[in-house]
Amino acid sequence: MSTKAELALPEGVSINLDGSGVLSVKGPRGTCKKDFSNIRIKIGQGGEGDARRITIESLSDRRDDVSIVNTAKKLIQNMFKGVTSGWTYRLKVAYSHFPITITVKGNKVQIENFYGERVPRTASITSSDVKISVSGDDVVVEGPCLEDVSQTAGNIEQATRVRRKDVRVFLDGVYIYEKA
Repeated sequence: MSTKAELALPEGVSINLDGSGVLSVKGPRGTCKKDFSNIRIKIGQGGEGDARRITIESLSDRRDDVSIVNTAKKLIQNMFKGVTSGWTYRLKVAYSHFPITITVKGNKVQIENFYGERVPRTASITSSDVKISVSGDDVVVEGPCLEDVSQTAGNIEQATRVRRKDVRVFLDGVYIYEKA
């Protein structure tokens, strides 16, 4: 006996499941891909006579495998939400003395003049689908894949981490303040 979960595809969303376990979801906001080959589940298209459904089935009834089914279900729901409405992270630039400037060059984000440093700090953009816009002291990271958007925002935040100083006093940096 195994645990089974089903998901209905939203309107305007199409999926492609290849034999190696990579699920790609395509919608109006873009495409999102996720590799499910390394986890112990079977993903299939169509269930209960409906081709607009995804079935997720565990290989056994162990508690770990049941929880993996629920995790995979939530990951696929996040992919559906991302390709239909998109994910947005907002970051705020905070500085006290040296004004920080942020520029996007290719697949890198450059943070210049952080604590008056002459060499700019860089953060990588994880995917070409992720769009970054800078207006004043706000940085907006948008894209269809939650993992790419959150990792890019985390990379920007970590690039401005204060080292060898008291973080309670030296509060300059770029911080995530909204996830939507």
